[in-house]
Amino acid sequence: MNILISGGSGFLGSAFSEAIIKRYQKDNKAVQVTWLTRDSKQAHPNDIKMMTYDELATSNKSFDVILNLAGAGIADKRWSAERKEQLLASRVKPTEELLDFIARSSTKPKLLVSGSAIGWYGAQGDKKLTESSGFNADFSHKLCDDWEQLALKATDYSVPVVIVRTGVVIHPKGGMVRKLLTPFKMGVGGQLGEGTQIMSWISRTDWVRAVIFVIEQHLANPANQQQQSNSVDNALTTANATPARVYNLTAPKPVTNHNFTKTLGAWLHRPTFFTLPVFLLKLMFGEMSTLLIDGQKVLPQALLDAGFEFEHLTLEQALEQQG
Repeated sequence: MNILISGGSGFLGSAFSEAIIKRYQKDNKAVQVTWLTRDSKQAHPNDIKMMTYDELATSNKSFDVILNLAGAGIADKRWSAERKEQLLASRVKPTEELLDFIARSSTKPKLLVSGSAIGWYGAQGDKKLTESSGFNADFSHKLCDDWEQLALKATDYSVPVVIVRTGVVIHPKGGMVRKLLTPFKMGVGGQLGEGTQIMSWISRTDWVRAVIFVIEQHLANPANQQQQSNSVDNALTTANATPARVYNLTAPKPVTNHNFTKTLGAWLHRPTFFTLPVFLLKLMFGEMSTLLIDGQKVLPQALLDAGFEFEHLTLEQALEQQG
């Protein structure tokens, strides 16, 4: 299998790359992972090939699967007007370049898996949200929806599309947890606001396993992507008959911010007495504070319907069992 990944060196892309290579080598199957990059001198593992976007523009190579993960972190900086433009451009430009590649490829990919986030649903409190749920219009929704709609254009070239809407990814050495380690270790970690807002999360291990699961399901029986009999409709509307589906990449048991705070504190053996009030969060982060204050209860119904089994069902497991 040949896989092309945008954002391959990131927190998720690098973990996926390592896992898929180990999986195929263990089964004595051929696999080649290529990372797209704008820096031809970027460091990378020896078993990963590199391709610049300039090379992609003239390449005649073929790939079985394209995994599109490129995009600046939505919570990395305050949402100024300039930052909003950067967040959108960091997703749109790589996706457009991948679509240009797909359009002129003589051998089309068998599948495009494109990133998104549960921000697509907007802030909806403790309402249960599955792949067939609607959305509340806000910046997070628009950012995700613009990215998703662009990726779905791959179906115009008869390339099936899977959209993965990712929740908060938990790993003890990266992502959100890494950002929180210093204040929590100093004993000043605490809940945000009232702490009742729901956090929909997934361990990085299960995120990787879920993406591999979806890819292998599709490659084994692409026709089934149009004929699944699920309790939730995860099909996406396109202008043609080429299938497109969406999966929520979240664990089945979301938690409140209060429970997350207590769990992280217990794991680090540190107190969690402090609370950041809502007015201070809004003052510090502006519009971006919605990511901290407003909850989302997003459930992975399509994955469960498809038979995926989670390895980490609790935050404790995600923190303690991942290396």
